[in-house]
Amino acid sequence: MIRIFLKLMLFLACLYQPFSAVANETKIMIIGDSLSAGYGLKQDQDWVNLLQNKYVEQKKSILLINMSVSGQTTDNALLNIDAQLKAHQPSHVLIELGGNDGIRGFPIKLIRKHLTQLVTKSQHSGAKVALMEIQIPPNLGPRYTKMFTDNYQKVAKETEAYLMDYFMVPVAVDKTLMQNDNLHPNEKAQPLIRDFMEAQIDSWLEKS
Repeated sequence: MIRIFLKLMLFLACLYQPFSAVANETKIMIIGDSLSAGYGLKQDQDWVNLLQNKYVEQKKSILLINMSVSGQTTDNALLNIDAQLKAHQPSHVLIELGGNDGIRGFPIKLIRKHLTQLVTKSQHSGAKVALMEIQIPPNLGPRYTKMFTDNYQKVAKETEAYLMDYFMVPVAVDKTLMQNDNLHPNEKAQPLIRDFMEAQIDSWLEKS
């Protein structure tokens, strides 16, 4: 009887350990555009893959789930987010979106509405949310540009999402870090973005 009991306890212990490891894992789903999808780069050169590799080397229980798509707008993301949240069940969601909306001159109120919906859908799934404060070139005039950037502060305040700094700010000013289109960071920029994002994510996780 004692032997059977001990075997049962050993079996339960084996089941508990992997479950516990999974339960303690931080799963960050990144919903972004070409800047996080690795546009113009070879496979695994983008900052998301570089950061995931660093987490593995550091033996940190952080899994990055990259749902970024080149050209993605906020309304495109809304079409897929419910299924993505259900499939991956992330503990955290990082939203890096709006740049394509702004470059195309989408209405400011519409962008804010979509961002708010992306944040609240993620929160309702049980995830902590960070909203990256995207900035766009001043092509559409200073008024639109300011209103666009102000959107992120307003959404973050209304939804209590974490407002994260934009990783392109220190990169875009250096032409040697940009591809020929002057819109996308090149391979040389990716380790810099990785380190920038590691610090940003560390700060976010500490506060969440």
